[in-house]
Amino acid sequence: MRTFGVEEELLIADPADGTPLALAAEILDVAAPLYGEGTGETTRGEAGTDKAGAGSATLKSEFKQEQVEVNSRPCRTAAELRAEIRAGRELSDKAARAVGARVAALATPPVFHATPTLGNQRYTAMGTEFGLISREQLTCGFHVHVSIESPEEGVAVLDRMRHWLPVLLALSANSPFWMGADTGFASYRTQIWNRWPTAGPMDVFGSAEGYQAILSELLGTGVPLDEGMIYFDARLSRGHPTVELRIADVCLYAEDALTIAVIARALVETSAAEWRQGKPASSTLTPVIRMANWKASRFGINQQLLHPLEQRPYPAADVAGALLRHVRVALTRAGDLALARAGVANILRRGTGERLQRQAYSQRRRLSDVVSAAIASTHQDGERSDAGLLSR
Repeated sequence: MRTFGVEEELLIADPADGTPLALAAEILDVAAPLYGEGTGETTRGEAGTDKAGAGSATLKSEFKQEQVEVNSRPCRTAAELRAEIRAGRELSDKAARAVGARVAALATPPVFHATPTLGNQRYTAMGTEFGLISREQLTCGFHVHVSIESPEEGVAVLDRMRHWLPVLLALSANSPFWMGADTGFASYRTQIWNRWPTAGPMDVFGSAEGYQAILSELLGTGVPLDEGMIYFDARLSRGHPTVELRIADVCLYAEDALTIAVIARALVETSAAEWRQGKPASSTLTPVIRMANWKASRFGINQQLLHPLEQRPYPAADVAGALLRHVRVALTRAGDLALARAGVANILRRGTGERLQRQAYSQRRRLSDVVSAAIASTHQDGERSDAGLLSR
């Protein structure tokens, strides 16, 4: 069974008016004694690797001081990961409350103005180099790490799952507001993120050597400051034996995060099995995948998505169903099929985070109401959400 883990980037907000608060350092100081961690960086490996050590989710700084990142430990079962997600949200919010703030799983802040408050020295250097892009970069993503046996297997996985990733984006869409306005997008975070020069889908790499050659070429241009700025939709993790799926918005609901994580693991396993069976990599053109990303970003699950196998528009429910069929064998072997089916059905029925945000705004047309509703949904009782999925 492949291990998997997640990284959730969470927004630090004023509970009264929804304004982002630059309190990451203070929150990390409060949280550190609870888990014996130092400020700013976790001592663990990345989520999904066996180098993490004992314990539960931990916090670290991110690009801006108005956000924190929660790293889970590597897990083997959905039940374990569910507990990690809940624990991470609880830990970060407990620490935030101690300094007069709350954390919310919002992929973009509804109330925001460009800010230079960067998380550490590396991020400060990025701010100097990339100007307004960095000043406006306050978005929160959801990254899933899945263990792999070798870099060769990892690249084979990247090549075979690339055309399915836009579906995960649609299922996670949680960022309709930006700088006080409704953007018309379900995931405007995607549009903001794609301003970085290495962001988005990639061509087929072909081999581990091909992957490294492309990284070397990109780094040789001097545009990315380091390998950490290789922002592909999915990539090999630096220094750890995982594939990292980076395309999703942070999910408002913990149950949606769990659903996407188990599907992501199944997608990695399915892609690895195809490679072992000698099936070729995806032939979908990268510009077409970029169109699929755009459509998922614009509409989420509310209208049509591009079908990964036909590259033509189909109802979102049909495309989500195609993804579940594609990974059905892997989900079954992991014991996650019922959970994934119920989770996707729930997303299609009640919508992703973008729908709740717009509903909250429609009542009184106050962005502070959006943040208040998001805070409540971020920390809702698991017994009323994803716990029910685990029993199905």
